[in-house]
Amino acid sequence: MEVDFIKGLEKALEHLPKQGAFLTVKDQDRINTMTIGWGSVGFMWQKPVFMALVRKSRYTYQLIDHADSFTVSIPYEKEMKKALTICGTISGRDRDKCKEAGISFIPSIAVGSPVIADCRQYYECKIVYKQEMNPEMLMPQIQKAMYADNDYHTLYFGEIVACYEK
Repeated sequence: MEVDFIKGLEKALEHLPKQGAFLTVKDQDRINTMTIGWGSVGFMWQKPVFMALVRKSRYTYQLIDHADSFTVSIPYEKEMKKALTICGTISGRDRDKCKEAGISFIPSIAVGSPVIADCRQYYECKIVYKQEMNPEMLMPQIQKAMYADNDYHTLYFGEIVACYEK
């Protein structure tokens, strides 16, 4: 079901900071999902864009850096809280966290990366730009609070090519 972009954005902004969402990437035959609590949605280059941040230390980074798309699956219900916790604390590099979290993938509509079944809202994004963070441009307070270990994010800008609710 296609969703009005503005209404979808309002729901995403309501749920993302409260409980998080799943960022999923497929690179060739490898698929991984991770929990995100940060992101930005807006308009750039005359396109609706979701900007996702991924640290280089994450297994997801190995995939997204070579992929052409990503998806964001947002659960509305608290029953996915356990799955979000598992996907935010266990690396897919070491274990089958999707099996442990009891989640499954379903094909997306418009991109190669799948979405998470049983979520309520989906963003399918085609990567149009990526940028490594420049620590020299970061405010000292943020540097100290978020990057004391120097594990910086790469920013991935994805054109939202499909946005829908289940």
